[in-house]
Amino acid sequence: MAQQSSLSPLPADAAEGRAPRGFWSVTLTEFWERFSYYGLQGILTYYLLYSLADGGLELSPTTAISIVGAYGGAVYLSQVMGAWIADRLLAQRTTILVGGSIIMVGHISLALVPGTTGLFIGLAAIAIGTGLLKTNVSALVGTLYGGRSRVDRDAGFSYFYMGVNTGAVLGPLLTGFAQVTWGFHLAFGLAAIGMFFGLVQFLLRYRDLPEASRVVFNPIRPSAFAAVVAGAAVAIGVCAALFGAGIIHSDNLNLVVGGVIIAVAVYGFGRILGTRSVTASEKRRIRGYLPMWVAEAVYMGLLLQIFTTIPLLVTARVDLTVGNWEIPEAWFSFVGTIALVVTLWFMGSIWKNSRVGRLTPTNKFSFGLAMIGFAYLLMVLTELTPGRTVSPWFIALCLAIAGASELFVSPIGMSLITSIAPEKFRSQAVALKILTLGVGSTISAVLGTLYTSMSSIGFFCMVGAIGIVSALLLRLVRRPIEAMLGMPEA
Repeated sequence: MAQQSSLSPLPADAAEGRAPRGFWSVTLTEFWERFSYYGLQGILTYYLLYSLADGGLELSPTTAISIVGAYGGAVYLSQVMGAWIADRLLAQRTTILVGGSIIMVGHISLALVPGTTGLFIGLAAIAIGTGLLKTNVSALVGTLYGGRSRVDRDAGFSYFYMGVNTGAVLGPLLTGFAQVTWGFHLAFGLAAIGMFFGLVQFLLRYRDLPEASRVVFNPIRPSAFAAVVAGAAVAIGVCAALFGAGIIHSDNLNLVVGGVIIAVAVYGFGRILGTRSVTASEKRRIRGYLPMWVAEAVYMGLLLQIFTTIPLLVTARVDLTVGNWEIPEAWFSFVGTIALVVTLWFMGSIWKNSRVGRLTPTNKFSFGLAMIGFAYLLMVLTELTPGRTVSPWFIALCLAIAGASELFVSPIGMSLITSIAPEKFRSQAVALKILTLGVGSTISAVLGTLYTSMSSIGFFCMVGAIGIVSALLLRLVRRPIEAMLGMPEA
C-alpha cells in the first residue's frame, strides 16, 4: 500500500489531535462488523452446549470448545487471505465491501438453516468474510493516520477501538436478550441485520474514502494467480480427505487450525525478512516486533477465555438469578468490553499526553499482561462458595479488570505494526498482527479443555501466573526490543 503522500497531499485535517477525514465512517463500518461478530460469539458456545430441547446442538464441552477455538482461529487466519487479496487482486475498499456481504450471508445461514449444516456453512462464511473485511479496515485507519506522531496514532487507534468495541458490547447485549426471549436462530438473524447496517453505512461514504483504498498496488500476474488457485484447490482437497479419513475431527480441529496459523505466521514473517526490497532498517524493526507478537498472542489466549472457559464457569457455578429475573449468560461476554470502552476514552483524551500515554509499547504490553493475570488470580476466590452460588457481580468485576487490560495491548499493537510495516507488505503485516488473535483463540480453547480436568484453584493460579510471568519476561528484554523498534518514550 502506498504512502498517503504518494497519492495526494495530507489533508488539512491532518493536524495533530484531530481525526482525519473518513476516520469515523471507517470506524462505524468496523462497529457494525463487531456488532454482528460478537453478537454471534456471545451465544455460540451456549448454542453448542444447550440441549436439543432448549434449542441447542447438545455437544460435549470438549467438542464445543474445540469448535469455538477452531472458528476463532479460522476467522483470524483468514485475515492473511484478505490482506493478500487487497494487495494483489481487489482494491481495499472493494475487498471490505465483499467481505461484509459474505459475513451477512453467514449469519443468515445460521438463522435459517437448522442443525450442524447451518452451523458449519455459517461459520465458514463468517470466517472468510471477516478475513476480507477486518484487516483492510484496520490498515485503512493506519493509512488515514499516515505522517502522525506515535502519541497521536496511539490515541487515534484508541478512539477506533473505543468505537468498534461499542459494537462488541451492543452485539451480545441484544443477541443475548433475543436468545433468551425468542431463541438462538432469531438472535443469529439479529447479527445479520447488524452487518446489513454496516454495509449500508459503508456504501453511503464509499466515494469519500482515500485514494489509496481504490488502488491495487501490487497486482498479481495471471499465470501466478492460476498457480494460487491451483494450490488452494489442492489444499482444500487434502483437508477434505483428512476429514473423510477421520484424522481431523471436531475434537482436534482447534489444534489443527492453530498449527496452520503458526505455520502461516512463520512463513509470513520469513517472507518479509527474506525480501530484498525490504530495507535493513525495516527488517530490524520487524525483528523487534516478533517478541511483541508472541506477547500479544499469549495475552489474547488469556483474554479470549470469555468464549471458552468463562461459559463453562458461568453455566456450572454462577448464580444468575436477580430477584425474579435471570441474567442472560451471553451478557458476561461483554462486561470486559464495557470496561475497555470506558478506559479507551481515557487513553484517547485524558491520558494521551500523560506519562501513561508516553510509555513505550513494551511497557504498555507488560502492564496489560500483568493486569489480566491479576484478574484471573482473583477468580481463585470463587472456591469460597460451593456449587452454583458464585456471585455474578464478582465474576463481572474480574472480567472488567481483564477487559480494561486490553487498552494496553490491542490498540497499541495495531498502532505499532501500522507504523513499522514495510510499505510493500503493509496489509499483510497487519494481517500477521491480527493472527495473534487466531493463536490466542487456539490457546483459549486449550485452556478451556484444561479447565474441565483441573481444580478451579489450580487452573486460575496457572492462568494468572502465565500473565504475570509473561509481563516480567517482557520487561526484562524491553531495552533490546525498543532499540530494534527505534521507539523510545515520547
